[in-house]
Amino acid sequence: MSTTDRGLFITLEGPDGSGKSTQAKLLAERLRREGRQVLETAEPGGTRIGQQIRGILLNSANQELRPTTELLLMFAARAQNVEQWILPALEQGQIVVCDRFTDSSIAYQGAGRGLGTDTVLAIDRIACRGLAPDLTLCIDIDTETGLARAHSRNRSNTEKSESRLDEQSVEFHQKARAAYHELARLEPRRFRLIDGSGTPEAVAEKVWSEVAPVVFARPFQ
Repeated sequence: MSTTDRGLFITLEGPDGSGKSTQAKLLAERLRREGRQVLETAEPGGTRIGQQIRGILLNSANQELRPTTELLLMFAARAQNVEQWILPALEQGQIVVCDRFTDSSIAYQGAGRGLGTDTVLAIDRIACRGLAPDLTLCIDIDTETGLARAHSRNRSNTEKSESRLDEQSVEFHQKARAAYHELARLEPRRFRLIDGSGTPEAVAEKVWSEVAPVVFARPFQ
């Protein structure tokens, strides 16, 4: 199925604490107000099986998890999400809004863990079956501010611990952010940096200014 025959695949990326999950929700709500059919999903997670894998990946007790294991688990969750939810929704002409996708693995496992982009993309070809986002919005925020937000969020979340990646070194997170900036340089038509400063509503307007021309360029169900 060509990209002109299917729905639209939009992903939200960004450093930890950037507010990208909030922006994904706000974007999906706005698209629905415009009369569009929208599937919201997130990674790692998205499916019942993906949520179980997420529990392993993000649990702060699992500090011994090795980089290659981390990468393979990320793509295991992603493959399940692609086949169970994302591809069927796109085939139905829906707009899929996904909180993180393969760009996160390029940033965190490729750059942050030092596994390299080529390794990430080799696994992506198997797990994602050639699927790539039509548009990616990366909510950009400086590393220190993002981590402060993430740590505050984790302290207030008493129900579960999903802080393993947030607890990595500042250098790890700086490498991930630099990788996002490199993606924006290499793929400016698809990958757009959005200034994450300001209120959620103000950032949402910046996101919409990038999304609207793409959404209204062709009809969707």
